[in-house]
Amino acid sequence: MEWTIVISLIFLGLLLLVVEVIFVPGTTIVGVAGFVALVLGIGLAFRYFGSDVGWMATGGAAVAFGVVFYFSFKTNVWKRFSLKTSIKSRVNEGELEHLTAGEEGIAISALRPVGKAELTSKIFEVKTQGGYIDSGTRIRVVKIISNQIFVEPIL
Repeated sequence: MEWTIVISLIFLGLLLLVVEVIFVPGTTIVGVAGFVALVLGIGLAFRYFGSDVGWMATGGAAVAFGVVFYFSFKTNVWKRFSLKTSIKSRVNEGELEHLTAGEEGIAISALRPVGKAELTSKIFEVKTQGGYIDSGTRIRVVKIISNQIFVEPIL
């Protein structure tokens, strides 16, 4: 029974540490739980079987940890889980050709400071210059800089 507990804890600890490094980078509960399980398994090996078996368990766990990481990164087994595409589109891209400063429209959503507005019968994502504008307020385009439309309320 003791062997089962020790081996299970060491295996669980190694598994959780691999998950921490590969899938959940950073210090999270998964890594902490893996480290605690590993230390507990090795500590129980020392307690149940003495220092010789405890040191062999420590060395075996270290070697197993190194081998698992070496082969997991060498064989690129984790590439199946990685994102291979990226989004290259931009907001309002190509739709600003007919829009100029001074155009008027209406805020469809609350602009805090970013939101949606209807300008020239089309819906755009617009930005205020720091203030908040309520939904339904008449707005005017102040400037357009690199696909960003800056507006102000019409008073």
